[in-house]
Amino acid sequence: VKPGEVEPFHDHRIAMAFAVAALPVGVRIWEPHWAEISYPGFFQDLKRLCGAS
Repeated sequence: VKPGEVEPFHDHRIAMAFAVAALPVGVRIWEPHWAEISYPGFFQDLKRLCGAS
């Protein structure tokens, strides 16, 4: 995965998959709120697991 941007097109699976896959390089997820469909708090948990506040 290269640095860049991802548009999940209303698909929670794309938002979540690219959020994890892109951790080492940094990718902007447009409209990340779609992850809340299947995993409320996904990005908060991901930040916590990665040691971010």
